[in-house]
Amino acid sequence: MSHTIDDFVQLIAKLRNPHGGCPWDLKQNYHSMIPCLLEETYETVEAIEQGDVTNLREELGDLLLQVVFFSQLAKEDGKFTFEDVVNEVCQKIIRRHPHVFGDQSARNEQEALANWNAMKAQEKSAEGKQQSILDNVPHAFPALLRAEKLQKKCAKVGFDWTELQDVLNKVQEELEEVKQELNQPHLDQTKIQEEVGDLLFATVNLSRHLKCQAEESLRQANHKFERRFRAVEQKLTQQGKTFAQSNLIEMDILWDEVKKEEKKQNNEG
Repeated sequence: MSHTIDDFVQLIAKLRNPHGGCPWDLKQNYHSMIPCLLEETYETVEAIEQGDVTNLREELGDLLLQVVFFSQLAKEDGKFTFEDVVNEVCQKIIRRHPHVFGDQSARNEQEALANWNAMKAQEKSAEGKQQSILDNVPHAFPALLRAEKLQKKCAKVGFDWTELQDVLNKVQEELEEVKQELNQPHLDQTKIQEEVGDLLFATVNLSRHLKCQAEESLRQANHKFERRFRAVEQKLTQQGKTFAQSNLIEMDILWDEVKKEEKKQNNEG
């Protein structure tokens, strides 16, 4: 039996029905569902990164569940329905693509993005709510992503370096300030954290100028570290050792072996 989106909306409504619904679903609210929303989002991203199309289909369904569930909560509160969500996003897509649904043109992706941003700016201006160009950068974004978004907003109004060397110099300056704090007679952890934050912010800026996405770059670095560390674990196991029976020097040697093996495999590939 094949189900439709209307069937799915009704399924979620039934889960939330006080008469015969699911006790767990009935206890949920907007805030309690935030962890579920984040978890399903990250699991969807992981399926994409792993190229697992079958799992991606399942994760997209789980992600859709979150959208419909939140919409059901709003319907119960008399705020809006899932149909309202669909209608509003359709209107937005049409409105912000005048080069597809209107009489404007876009010869490339840059012009298409410019059309989108122009329409978005008009909408915000018409609402009359925006007091700063940074107002619509969500605080709930992951820190690296939010730093990048803040910087992009400022760059659009000319608050940005034009030379890469200036960006590199700023990273070096922030690194030196971290070192200065570490050389103080009495370490101030609050100040150290502040300076490390400045260093991270400057590094995100460097990533942006190099046309890299900081969040994605760090995700790839995490994956690489995990892959290599797991390989070190395997080598220790093959030697009949545990971490407690090894030391940093031995593990560092194994780490270098793993790096060399990876480079060899990449060159052969």
